[in-house]
Amino acid sequence: MRIVLTGAGSAGHIYPLIAVADELKKQVPDAQMLYIGTRSQLHEVADAAMEKNDIPVKNILTGKMRRYFSWQYFIDFIRVPMGIIQSLWILLVYMPDAVFSKGGYAAVPVVIAAWIYRIPILTHESDVIPGWANRVGGKFSRFIALTFPEARRYFAKSKTVVTGNPMRQIMTQGDKDRARNKWGIDSSSQVVFVFGGSQGARSINDATVRILSEVTKQAHIIHMSGKGEYDRTREAAGKKGFRGNDGRYTLIPYLEREDMADAYAIADLVVARPGAGTITEIAANAKVSILIPHKSSANGHQRMNAFSIADAGAAIALDEVNIGEHILSEKINQLLVSTQLREQFTTNIKDFYQEDAPKKIVAGILQMLR
Repeated sequence: MRIVLTGAGSAGHIYPLIAVADELKKQVPDAQMLYIGTRSQLHEVADAAMEKNDIPVKNILTGKMRRYFSWQYFIDFIRVPMGIIQSLWILLVYMPDAVFSKGGYAAVPVVIAAWIYRIPILTHESDVIPGWANRVGGKFSRFIALTFPEARRYFAKSKTVVTGNPMRQIMTQGDKDRARNKWGIDSSSQVVFVFGGSQGARSINDATVRILSEVTKQAHIIHMSGKGEYDRTREAAGKKGFRGNDGRYTLIPYLEREDMADAYAIADLVVARPGAGTITEIAANAKVSILIPHKSSANGHQRMNAFSIADAGAAIALDEVNIGEHILSEKINQLLVSTQLREQFTTNIKDFYQEDAPKKIVAGILQMLR
């Protein structure tokens, strides 16, 4: 059995693809897989993650749908057809039995090429509002797996099934004691884990630095700034008197998956972007959270994700423009102090995690091959 995996290079695409690949290997030990991506800003991270899991990689050209004018649009008119031609050649040589697409602009040429060859396609949509790539890809797909039931209205209902978002089990295997030893956290301290994704989020980093003096009176802050934001954030924190490793504040540029799991394990509160992958990890670990959507996320999907969770009484959602010093510190204090609110959130957030999501998606792939 040969399966092609395709999707963009972000963690929200790569790790669900790997989770499904892991499950497929369990059920079909001799299955072979190939990842087709693109040389985007994150492709080196994506390629390394795939190769670490013994999944070969091929990269193609593709275009990107931008929400602003760019001269790159003219180049994209060439890139997309070239990407389709490259995908046709790769699929002809590899000739997979099926394609599993996580979406993103990197997946579009692969999905179109697979449809031309009549190779069955299963697409997974993580968000409440699908991106344009999955809206296009969904038309060519045999099945469409969803994280949020609200996304059904964007696809042919006969194709859709709610599976949840696939996540590797390592993210629920963190260790509190290991985390305390690793980051020098006192056993009596509450812990706030703040991050804005693997690349970081400047607005969240800036808001976190502004509230350091107040919040560190109550809790230890683990702050993953993102590699590109680390130096700037460290300098800003230094001006506030925080060195980034002083017993109440731990500043880290990036965490590998094992370290992320430890951070989740020890956290009493998570402050993060509401990407589908992050929501799944928060739900799997039953964590209290404050979700801050990117104001310019594609189709407003992060905002819809966040407020879907908040409407269910499972988290606090704050618009990015409202994360001034006082409101963010007030919400953090409220959640650290209120046992009743924490219990409500940890109970309700569990509904957003389906542990068997990889199994359901693999079942769909295997069904396409019968």
